[in-house]
Amino acid sequence: MQSVAEKKKSQNIGEYLIYMYQMEDLIRSFQGNMEEIREYVIAHYPVSDAEKKKITEWFERLLTEMKSQGILEKGHLKELNTLVDQLLQLHYRLLKSDKSYFQTYHQAKPHILDSILAANGENPGNEIQICLNGIYGLLLCRLLGKKVSDQQAKAAEAFGEVLSFLNLVYQQELIERN
Repeated sequence: MQSVAEKKKSQNIGEYLIYMYQMEDLIRSFQGNMEEIREYVIAHYPVSDAEKKKITEWFERLLTEMKSQGILEKGHLKELNTLVDQLLQLHYRLLKSDKSYFQTYHQAKPHILDSILAANGENPGNEIQICLNGIYGLLLCRLLGKKVSDQQAKAAEAFGEVLSFLNLVYQQELIERN
């Protein structure tokens, strides 16, 4: 888990965020009960006992953070929200300065607007959060065996293009800073 999360974070920030949303939801599905997470999740990983111990410690830290931030029922870790905000600032900057990004975003914009309308007055979050939620929603539908409409698939593809472009620039800038 830990190495999976770290690898995703270093290679694709969008995938990392979605992965961490999954882990938050996994913990919630067990109401934060570490014994059940150990028994029904970690025990089934095909890894050594030493690796299972590391995975358990990783889940325990994640659970502790979720409890301390008051998000055991809903919401996301502050670290994840900060990353989404960083991607949003990058999004705004690229909209003004990169024609290729603007075109990529333009393909996703109708789907973003559809998501806002579908929220029926609820706050769906910023445009980047909408893209992440759209892809995560598609993933959940597939995991649950629900039918995915053509519209959902097209939206997720457009959202993925936006997130992929942002990831590319995000990773480049990260390399330049280090």
